[in-house]
Amino acid sequence: MVTPLSKKTSGDPGRLASWRYRAVWDTSHVSIADARKAVRTLLTRAGHRPDHRPGQDAQLVVSELVTNAVRHAPGPYELLLEIPPDADQLRITVRDSSPDPPRRQAPDAQRVGGHGLLLVDLLCKQVHTVALNVGKQVVALLPLTAPAA
Repeated sequence: MVTPLSKKTSGDPGRLASWRYRAVWDTSHVSIADARKAVRTLLTRAGHRPDHRPGQDAQLVVSELVTNAVRHAPGPYELLLEIPPDADQLRITVRDSSPDPPRRQAPDAQRVGGHGLLLVDLLCKQVHTVALNVGKQVVALLPLTAPAA
């Protein structure tokens, strides 16, 4: 199930809206490419250039977090992307059914793989895991530059 890109308000008519995207996948098909496309589209609608550094960083972080969920949990999976009205950051939330928090591995230039969470930590200003009744959610806050004029 995919919730189209949308603007959401708190119900206060004087308050500006946040941009949001939500997708839920079962265990049969998770498209990392679709997740990256959603990031690009959301950034564009919020006034950011997805081909600039913050947009590329956002696509990398989403790819890493969704891929980790798929590799380490049986599903279902959820991706929520949110950009607040001031468009200064992207909040990335990935939910999966595993109770185990992600673990960063020690850097090892000889190892293939296992470097994703290090990259996510370096690119994001905050990354944390929230335990849920079933599974967990990983939340990452990625700084964005001011929207294009």
